Amino acid sequence: MGRYRIAVIGGDGIGPEVVAEALKVLGALGDPGLALELEEVEAGAGCYQRTGEDLPRETLEVCQAADAILFGSAGLPDVRLPDGTEIAPQLTLRIRLDLYLGLRPIKLYPGVTGPLRLGPGAGIDYVIARENTEGLYASRGAGVRVGGHVVTDTLVVTRPGAARICRAAFELARHRGGAPRDGRRRVTCVDKANVLKSYAFFREVFDEVAADYPEVEATHAYIDAMAAYLVQAPDRYDVVVAENMFGDILSDLAAATVGGLGLAPSGDIGDHAALFQPSHGTAPDIAGKGIANPLATILSAGLMLDWLGRRESDAAALAGGRRIEAAVASVLSRGAPRTPDLGGDASTAAVGDAVGSAL
Repeated sequence: MGRYRIAVIGGDGIGPEVVAEALKVLGALGDPGLALELEEVEAGAGCYQRTGEDLPRETLEVCQAADAILFGSAGLPDVRLPDGTEIAPQLTLRIRLDLYLGLRPIKLYPGVTGPLRLGPGAGIDYVIARENTEGLYASRGAGVRVGGHVVTDTLVVTRPGAARICRAAFELARHRGGAPRDGRRRVTCVDKANVLKSYAFFREVFDEVAADYPEVEATHAYIDAMAAYLVQAPDRYDVVVAENMFGDILSDLAAATVGGLGLAPSGDIGDHAALFQPSHGTAPDIAGKGIANPLATILSAGLMLDWLGRRESDAAALAGGRRIEAAVASVLSRGAPRTPDLGGDASTAAVGDAVGSAL
């Protein structure tokens, strides 16, 4: 039997609401060969307001000991650190647990009408591999401010960091079915190598890694052009790899093309640990109203099982991940129930119930 210890962090805003539905769906799997031991701990802006810490030591210890972490969302616009930035314990966990691969699946499910006019037979199904521990985000908490006139943040790219995220991207492509347009396994490096040395170096490392994967096509795109390409021809892409900040921005743009952030799951993955959460934020404007879309969090729970299954060669966990995605796809294809962000009037709980029933 696969037995896994899962750290659960609801966080702030709609985080606890959508995590509750993901736990409901995990409980509905009903597979005796899969046992999940859930341990709920706290982190986030609310925790910071009460305790002065956004990631208490006890929470960090539970996360370090867990097999995986299921995270809701954290941070509130009006709760900030002394340097003016928002509370973001999920970023701290990425660094402390070395979760260097930001896995952002972008998929247009049947029954969902996106904002793009796609040609006959065209689809959207690619993955963004975001570097999670370096890039411009490496300056978090370490930028320099000189009085009220000068502020600097430093973009950091190292050879080991660039190499491992690029290798992870090519490994992803090896196990996928290729781009929807032509079925070609393809990894696209997104950078600004025509202007900045850091991105030219990232591209150089990408090309070196690509040489080890001759069966996968390696292509390049500048970030400004890529923002247009993901709107004009999203079916051409299979795996997209990018520096931290660029990966963050592209993830939200890409989510908008497949129905919004309520359908955008993610995983922050390292060699020995992983955290799974929706790509969206805390949405304090709708928190407590029971109308948040839980599907991104439910899909993230499915990604968690898939990762555990691959790591442990556990058929039950792998099957659980596939079943959760299939159940979400089934609910979406029926057109109801849907939360307001997808044009419906259903509650968060009603959507979670529907996915559980579809299992």
